[in-house]
Amino acid sequence: MPHMICKIYPLFLMLCVAYSYLGFSQTKTINSGWQFSEDKTNWQTVNIPHTWNQDDAFDDDLGYRRGLGYYQKHIFFSSETSANNHYLKFNAVNQDATVYVNGKEIGNHKGGYTAFNFNISEYINYDTYNVIEVTVDNSHNEDIPPLDADFTFYGGIYRDVELISLPKQHFSLEDFASEGFYVNYPHVSKEKASIEITTLLKNTALNKVKTALELVLTDADGNVVKTHIETLQLKPQSIDEFKLLLPEIKHPKLWSPDDPYLYKLQLILKDKTGAIVDAKTTNIGFRWVSVDAKKGFYLNGEPIKLIGVNRHQDYEGYGNAVPMALQKKDIELIKDMGSNVIRFAHYPHARELYKMCDELGILVWTEIPVVNKVTNSEAFFETSIKMQKEHLKQYYNYPSVVMFGYMNEIFLRLAFDKKESDAEKEERKKYTYQLAKQLEDLTRKEAPNHITVMALHFNELYNETKIADLSMLVGWNLYFGWYHDTIEDLGVFLDNQHQRYPDRAIMISEYGPGADVRVSATQPSRYDYSQQYQLLLHSGYYNQVEARDYVTGMTAWNFADFGSEFRGETIPHVNQKGLVQYNREPKEVYYWYQSVLKEKEPHIHIANYEDTITLLNSNQYDVTLFSNQKKAKLYVNDIYLQNVAFKDGMAIVAVPFVNGINTLKAETEMHSDVLQIKANVIKTLKENPNQKLAINIGTHINYSDDVNGVTFLQDRVYTKGLYGYVPSSGKCEKKLVPFNISNSNQEAIFQTMLVDCQTYKVDIPNGSYKVTLYFVEPDLKNKANIVFNLSNSDETSNTNISHRVFDISLNDKTVVSQFNMAKAYSAKYGITQTFEVDINNNVGLTIGLNAIKGDTVISGILIEKID
Repeated sequence: MPHMICKIYPLFLMLCVAYSYLGFSQTKTINSGWQFSEDKTNWQTVNIPHTWNQDDAFDDDLGYRRGLGYYQKHIFFSSETSANNHYLKFNAVNQDATVYVNGKEIGNHKGGYTAFNFNISEYINYDTYNVIEVTVDNSHNEDIPPLDADFTFYGGIYRDVELISLPKQHFSLEDFASEGFYVNYPHVSKEKASIEITTLLKNTALNKVKTALELVLTDADGNVVKTHIETLQLKPQSIDEFKLLLPEIKHPKLWSPDDPYLYKLQLILKDKTGAIVDAKTTNIGFRWVSVDAKKGFYLNGEPIKLIGVNRHQDYEGYGNAVPMALQKKDIELIKDMGSNVIRFAHYPHARELYKMCDELGILVWTEIPVVNKVTNSEAFFETSIKMQKEHLKQYYNYPSVVMFGYMNEIFLRLAFDKKESDAEKEERKKYTYQLAKQLEDLTRKEAPNHITVMALHFNELYNETKIADLSMLVGWNLYFGWYHDTIEDLGVFLDNQHQRYPDRAIMISEYGPGADVRVSATQPSRYDYSQQYQLLLHSGYYNQVEARDYVTGMTAWNFADFGSEFRGETIPHVNQKGLVQYNREPKEVYYWYQSVLKEKEPHIHIANYEDTITLLNSNQYDVTLFSNQKKAKLYVNDIYLQNVAFKDGMAIVAVPFVNGINTLKAETEMHSDVLQIKANVIKTLKENPNQKLAINIGTHINYSDDVNGVTFLQDRVYTKGLYGYVPSSGKCEKKLVPFNISNSNQEAIFQTMLVDCQTYKVDIPNGSYKVTLYFVEPDLKNKANIVFNLSNSDETSNTNISHRVFDISLNDKTVVSQFNMAKAYSAKYGITQTFEVDINNNVGLTIGLNAIKGDTVISGILIEKID
């Protein structure tokens, strides 16, 4: 029974041709109903996308399962399709995949982030079910990049699986799993533009075949702009390459982030009767780009400062097996922030997202995962080269893609390696440079009219080896003010590099501090994870980049928090440098970016750092506002407070609060925002009506504890009527332990502490209380190598620890004797000790830590009234 294909063209012209089921290409997604097993014995039904690491990469056990996973699916093939060519296409499997059909191995693919396909036609049994099996291995493999990186290598089939059925003549799928055609723009200007299409057409018939290839270019409204038809002869059982040139387009509408105008190009392959046998569609965006070492990035002949984000693909609760609808929301959020560029780090992402960048107007830097180090083996070089070929071929046609990259921080491990000899390090520099040169040459050859890029970390190695001179644009991953130095040192570094290498185009490819929405600070500082410090650093970088024309731009690290199993920050196993949280709820800095990047839409936002604030001996609290307007009016509890003037998208106002709920309203001529904040205004704890008091010892940050429903207040020196440590009772040194705390999700309490401080006083009124004290033994090792904290900490051994021992007392009554955490626990455990105590005679609470051996430590206090 023939079917009917109707092609609708503008001006009510409809082209309809009959085709048989056998004669037209079909693609269907086969994601549902796979069987999965880790041992080939116990099976479960899963749907693709799927990973086996969505849970174990976030538990307290060191490491996550890296090994084999087995997938299986039964597919029925009708004999009616026996004349077709059948392909299995996997859009990404991490990282080594071997595919079988009916027990026969049909192919293997190495690399976890690009697509691959296999022609399975000769292995199929018709009019019955066929068994598709995939063995996946995400074990560490010295011959497959990435070898080592600050993100989790989730195993599994985590992007779509497709079954593609093609007639004997079709666009080839065998050029590194591309679509079989490539769009080039020999010339683009405001006056005219040309399009050249290179097609790879496959003919599996035993005889040569006459075909016609029709090209139809339509504008954004669907109107036909240009057409071209060419008759082609396809040789038998071969793949032929053809180059076709569309007639020149006069006065094209140019593509840009402000106006992402897209044309559509249809490629229609017809047989000698005029029946359609295969067809493709792609976006066409007329634009041209260049980069200048002195003046930065140019798009369509005009300078444009690139400001945007990096993105990792994983998502809270999903690992890397993220539904496409959620991934697409990422791109919408990135655009809505005001970004004009995105770096898809550190690997190719789902192609649907690049198409969204075409449509929304986001310039793209895309790259392969050759990260941190290189193996000096033929297999590693071959795999890396093949990855880049797949990358270039599969992502070539997207107008948004302007930069192709191939390495990230490739000398990071070399810089921190304590085991390699100097001779071995020199050899590593040489073969790493050799691979970089091969990848650079390949990219320039295969992707003309694109910019080649490489990302470097803060180290002189890249200049010494001259690897920084290879790519057209150099991205520096810079963390001044976080891992080292100050925020202002960024500009010093940039100016120094520009002075030394005036012909090198540069941008900041990564920057940003960690931030936890539960953490706030009135005096933010480096490495405190407060949102206030995150704003301080991002705004500081933005102003320094804006002031330097030669800096191409900057992409924040990262758009969203992402999984990094070995990290031990205030949220363990998560890199918290995102502008939005792991669940994509925005952090406050996201709204600031909207204020400086979005000019056309009026915007104002009151930053909400804490739902509940505690004010000691004062009723004033600094409120931060963001807006792209010049002025606003601020109201507190419906009473006009003052006019607010914005500079660089923000303003900070000292606001008087009353005890209880306070309503803030910020209002511009075009927009307004309202925020409610609860305030506890406390002059003395003896007048404090709250049932709970919590103190975050050893730090200046406040921590909002959702579990106990209380904010752990920043530490302070004791003053009468309030709380604090007694400085005369020891050294009272503040210490940060930036590692995962086992048996707890309250790292922000346990990771900070006072060392050698024997007296802590809290002037609570008389009554009965439950007192919980928080401790961790900082010297126990978690056996994790935290290179990305850029410290030289050795978390590999618990030998030769000098165990600390101390007594704990409450109001001079000993409640714990010989407290020895290292003896009771084998790693950094979050330890709590809870006691009931009666306070009489207005003496308040005095916590005594009496050292027996070593220094005392304490991390937090929670005091709860007993009714």
